[in-house]
Amino acid sequence: MNTVRVAGAGAFIPSRTISNERIAAAFPGWSAERILEKTGIVERRFLWDIDARGRAIAPPEDDLPIYPASNTDMCEVALRRALKQSGVDARELDALFLITCTPDELNFNHDAMVLHHRLGCRADTFALVIDDGCGGTPYILDMACKMMRGGRFKTVAVVASSLLSPQLNPDVYTGEIVPAPGLKPINAYLSAYVFGDGAGAVVLRADGEEGEGILTTMSGNAHTDLVIRRGGGVLRLPYQGRTRPVDMAFVVDGPRVAESYPFYMRQCIEEVLSERPELRSEVKRYYLHQPNKRLMEHFIGTMGLPHERVAINVDRYGNTSAAGKLILLAEDLESGRVRLGSGDLVLIAAVGANVHYGAQLIRL
Repeated sequence: MNTVRVAGAGAFIPSRTISNERIAAAFPGWSAERILEKTGIVERRFLWDIDARGRAIAPPEDDLPIYPASNTDMCEVALRRALKQSGVDARELDALFLITCTPDELNFNHDAMVLHHRLGCRADTFALVIDDGCGGTPYILDMACKMMRGGRFKTVAVVASSLLSPQLNPDVYTGEIVPAPGLKPINAYLSAYVFGDGAGAVVLRADGEEGEGILTTMSGNAHTDLVIRRGGGVLRLPYQGRTRPVDMAFVVDGPRVAESYPFYMRQCIEEVLSERPELRSEVKRYYLHQPNKRLMEHFIGTMGLPHERVAINVDRYGNTSAAGKLILLAEDLESGRVRLGSGDLVLIAAVGANVHYGAQLIRL
């Protein structure tokens, strides 16, 4: 069985910061102080700007467009950085998996195919967009690892992204939805407060030495609507007369997230560590899904994890969905907190959306 190692990682985070004061003024609901109190988020990063009313400001479309300005652009920057760190040429890639629920264009694997073209990948390199949220990264890493161990792929890129800012509109993100008959309505403004933009990428190689790389891996499915988006599919198109603006929002069911996050995250961490229990105390860094800082802090305390070993950036970037774990890894590699080839042990785990969950125990 082939050993799958992490060859490199890269990330892109927009430079534009949006404070709690600014987002609260654009999307009334919570005050800036309450956003900080409830979520621990100080600011988030947006690729696109917003005006005083909370409407997204599109970059100009002219002969010299702003770059990066799109989901595909962010993913390209992150992936090129991962390829550079790994020393891998794009033509060596056997597959390119792009995990996002905010693609530039919805159909036909658009964003992955654009990346395939821009990077000059081989014609037989698989290029697929996986429509997934916060749990998508370890879910697809599990799938890719198992395919690589079987010998089908030698080199794979996994890219993940979140791009909320172009979707922001007060008509959309101030409405309410009822998650199910008889349940309390939930408001969409929480998503505007919580989510941020960014992309992360990792390059995997099936050429590792025994005892390195992905040591244990798992994934699973549950059926709980943690985040709801009812519009966009064929059942709720705007001209059908049954779609409201709020149906186009990503609406976070906060109470359900708070209940589900610790349950599935504990399951993920315990399962990958149960296969190698002797390594539990050796884990140097935990890259966990970043829903909000308060929920993470509570979970870290409940699990008894060493706080200094859990990487956190949600307070500065917002919830970057599937991208968060790869951004954290790329930042640690860039800073030297962990190093490729060092034997440092790290753990990735996440749960999200409908529900996909997964985890990996990795020796770098």
